[in-house]
Amino acid sequence: MMRIILLGPPGAGKGTQAQFISKEYDIPQISTGDMLRAAIKEGSELGKQAKDIMNAGGLVSDDLIINLVKERITKPDCANGCIFDGFPRTIPQAQALADADVTIDHVIEISVPDDEIVKRLSGRRQHPGSGRVYHVDHNPSKVDGIDDVTGEALIQREDDKESTIRDRLATYHQQTSALVGFYQDKAKEGADAPNYDKFDGTQGIDDVKQQILSALKG
Repeated sequence: MMRIILLGPPGAGKGTQAQFISKEYDIPQISTGDMLRAAIKEGSELGKQAKDIMNAGGLVSDDLIINLVKERITKPDCANGCIFDGFPRTIPQAQALADADVTIDHVIEISVPDDEIVKRLSGRRQHPGSGRVYHVDHNPSKVDGIDDVTGEALIQREDDKESTIRDRLATYHQQTSALVGFYQDKAKEGADAPNYDKFDGTQGIDDVKQQILSALKG
């Protein structure tokens, strides 16, 4: 059984590393968004509750999210464990997960400084028609600002503008970064506590991958 929580700011590379871990251990990535959509599609009791709340423009409560998590991890594809993607986001969610006796085996933090995150994300450029993505430093188009295939102009998405990225990072630091301390403290609690490991996300993708897989194999 391998239940893993990935922590780190947006753009740290959590999604990329989650794919490696998922393949290595044959476990699914679970995001709250995917869970909600699946429960609503299935028409489960929890899905109906979530649908009613969302249709009314409300926010789904932590209690309902935790119940969805408990329901989701009983599915056959979670027999070997799962990776929690973007959950928990806050201390109350993390505490509710613990109170619900959902065992977490590993917490992995991928640490990247804010300025590096801004550089990574704000350098992205996209061709609107095809969705092709370039990066001004790491994967530039042949002609600056022009799509290689069509010759059409590239755009910078609103999500990739520095001001938007800084806002997202501020939200992360206000809400989610407190989870680092929460799980570091949890890791000291004894035999059933999750292992906590922190990795430098400014390294190469393969280096981070090998270090994470090594830590998971313990």
